Amino acid sequence: MANKLTHAAQRLAFELVLDTVGKKAVKNREEGYVEVINAIQKLLGNAWKDTAYDKLRVAFSKDGKWTRYFNNLLDHVDTEFLKGLFMSIGFEGAFTGFRETRKNAEKYGCGIPWIILFDPTSACNLHCKGCWASEYSRALNLSYEDMDKLVTEGKELGIHEYIMTGGEPMVRKKDIIRLAEKHYDCGFMLFTNGTLVDQQFCDDMRRCKNIILAMSIEGFEGATDDRRGEGVFQKVMDAMDLLRKNGLVYGTSICYTSQNYKAVTSDEFYDFLIDKGVAFSWYFHFMPVGMDATMDLVPTPEQREYMYHRIREVRDWEGGKPIFLMDFQNDGEYVSGCIAGGKYYCHINPNGDVEPCVFIHYSNANIHEKSLLECLQQPLFRQYQANQPFNKNLLQPCPMLENPERLKQMVNAAGAHSTDMTEPETVEHLCGKCSHYAEEWGSYADRLWKGTHPNYVKETPAEQ
Repeated sequence: MANKLTHAAQRLAFELVLDTVGKKAVKNREEGYVEVINAIQKLLGNAWKDTAYDKLRVAFSKDGKWTRYFNNLLDHVDTEFLKGLFMSIGFEGAFTGFRETRKNAEKYGCGIPWIILFDPTSACNLHCKGCWASEYSRALNLSYEDMDKLVTEGKELGIHEYIMTGGEPMVRKKDIIRLAEKHYDCGFMLFTNGTLVDQQFCDDMRRCKNIILAMSIEGFEGATDDRRGEGVFQKVMDAMDLLRKNGLVYGTSICYTSQNYKAVTSDEFYDFLIDKGVAFSWYFHFMPVGMDATMDLVPTPEQREYMYHRIREVRDWEGGKPIFLMDFQNDGEYVSGCIAGGKYYCHINPNGDVEPCVFIHYSNANIHEKSLLECLQQPLFRQYQANQPFNKNLLQPCPMLENPERLKQMVNAAGAHSTDMTEPETVEHLCGKCSHYAEEWGSYADRLWKGTHPNYVKETPAEQ
């Protein structure tokens, strides 16, 4: 009871601060932003280093790109919707939720993720080339009761951030809205193809105030339609226009390959996204998952190094573009390497199998048979916990793509089974595809890492 009362008091204080400084930010943007930063520092205490707040204050004390970024949000986003996102994703998830997951990780002696990614369905209204989700049967679903139980159990462990993919999660729009309404204290992000966005869903998002969309595109119209089908690009553009008209926040999800990596990071493309109202873009390195997947679309080491430099250039404190970017493969240094296996995140497929990662289709546990906590304590997740980080060089974070021997060892030690429901892929087959790439990228990664960590000494095979 005491914890609930403390949480309620903290939530009210956070909400009052948002209201106060939010009004000031609307009236006087520059001073208001600095007051927001000051207020956040008081609330979060030592959660971030003082130097981080100092950088933020400098960035927002002049007409820099981040001032322009938030000016654009305030000009186009409904203020009540934005406040709802700050409360669900910011306060409940990033502030109190994250702290609670760390406490419970220590209490239960296993990884408690900050974010859970789950698939409401394997069904999809599109048939995209090379989609890893197409490896699953299209007839699988997590029922509303399954999802509600998952989030309820997750909240008991401190987990208030949930991401949905599929399949196409918006095939289950009504259940998703029902879930978000009930669990108002959680944030929900949907990785979606964007083609099912309509006015009713925008109305629902405005009412719930805790749902945000990341729409998948491959670049401009030609590249997107080539992979996703004729006319899909225009449908996504129409969805963006509708979301913006309704004052909602949205972003993009982009898989970069050996074919499109420059196109999806060009100045022209960023200017286009910003003009369409896109607030953020998540970048994902192409992964050769599935029996039929080849290495042809995997970026070469030279191409990946280009991405490493380009993303940092665009999102830097100064210069670049007013859009927030994250490159999940090259940003491992900011999260101590791989975040999977319950460290900060895990994946649950539409059959209920609890997997370390959306790209690692092996498991010892299913939510239909065990509680969420028991699933997080499964042998494969214990292996992840014991072996993370998988490399001292955090530009080689993944146990599959950059350290394939590690994944093979863990899956076999845990006795985990393949969760692919069409054509199971042995871990030897999957890791065998990655061995040459891992060796090639290793030399690039060591050079890049040593450039920012001069005391770095490469691990020997015996140390790994």
